[in-house]
Amino acid sequence: MAAPIAPRLAEIRGRIEAAALRAGRAPGSVRLVGVSKTMPAARVREAIDAGLADVGENKVQEARDKAPLVGPGARWHLVGHLQGNKANLAARLFDVVHSVDSVALLKRLDAGAAAAGRRIDALVQVDLAGEATKSGAEPGEIDAIMTAAAGCAAARVRGLMILPPYDPDPEKARPWFRRLREILAGCRERHPGLDLSELSMGMTEDFEVAIEEGATLVRVGRALFGERTREAPA
Repeated sequence: MAAPIAPRLAEIRGRIEAAALRAGRAPGSVRLVGVSKTMPAARVREAIDAGLADVGENKVQEARDKAPLVGPGARWHLVGHLQGNKANLAARLFDVVHSVDSVALLKRLDAGAAAAGRRIDALVQVDLAGEATKSGAEPGEIDAIMTAAAGCAAARVRGLMILPPYDPDPEKARPWFRRLREILAGCRERHPGLDLSELSMGMTEDFEVAIEEGATLVRVGRALFGERTREAPA
């Protein structure tokens, strides 16, 4: 029997509040995205009923199948890699896409959202560590994406996202989070026409460090939902 979601959610929110206060920030400046990868729809519904407002999925197809079973009440975030051929579907399903990594992908997302009559938010995933197993734009590519964002009608680039190299010590992620915050500050100066206010960084192991370094969106899965299963049951 899976542990109830409500006390887990309350504990995470308490940790978010404490981390924000340590950094001299308002707790309300940080949003929790509950990453429900492989979790059954009933478990996600339980989290929404307990007060979770933002749900994250790693795969477009899983969200397509799960969201109708979950029902209304949450904003849906794509936090995993987005292939270009799934951009139109993602634009119809998600409210926020955290993984834009090229001008071409942003334009496809914008076209898909416009065709669907929607407005969606997007974040540029940045690859600072050069890990072969992870996606992301290189720092030198970010300005081109931001310039393209100024011409988008339906997809609004709101900030940056990072997946730092995994380390069991959360402090090892701090330099990556700090660097992303600095990059965002530079983007704000060079692209004043964009509303760049979001930093998506931090997961179960290191979200408190991420908040101390400026995260506005933290993506927490296991700490909220428990250990993942291999497949997402209905």
